[in-house]
Amino acid sequence: MIDAEKEVKDTLIATYMHLTKEVLPSLARNDQKDWPVREDHCFQRIVLDHLCGGVWYEHLCRPAYKHLTNDQAQRAVELCQGIIEGREDLRQMNQQSLIWRGKRQASSWRP
Repeated sequence: MIDAEKEVKDTLIATYMHLTKEVLPSLARNDQKDWPVREDHCFQRIVLDHLCGGVWYEHLCRPAYKHLTNDQAQRAVELCQGIIEGREDLRQMNQQSLIWRGKRQASSWRP
């Protein structure tokens, strides 16, 4: 990977980590959002599962952020921004993540 590509990837990953470790949990804790999760690792689980289309650790080595491609890092940032801006439905994303993990049953009912 050339230096410019690595710099872009490093910036994207740093942005993703900041959004999932600081921004999203802060918004959730300050009750600015009615979200089903509040902890940084929950936001990371949801975003990574959606990047992979299933349980992230079945697709990525640990720690996941060190193994993201440039495209995955870009998409992770976009998903986080979409959650913050309300373009992504965090409740639905969390539900799907839990279904992939066998923690919830799929349902045709939608609120």
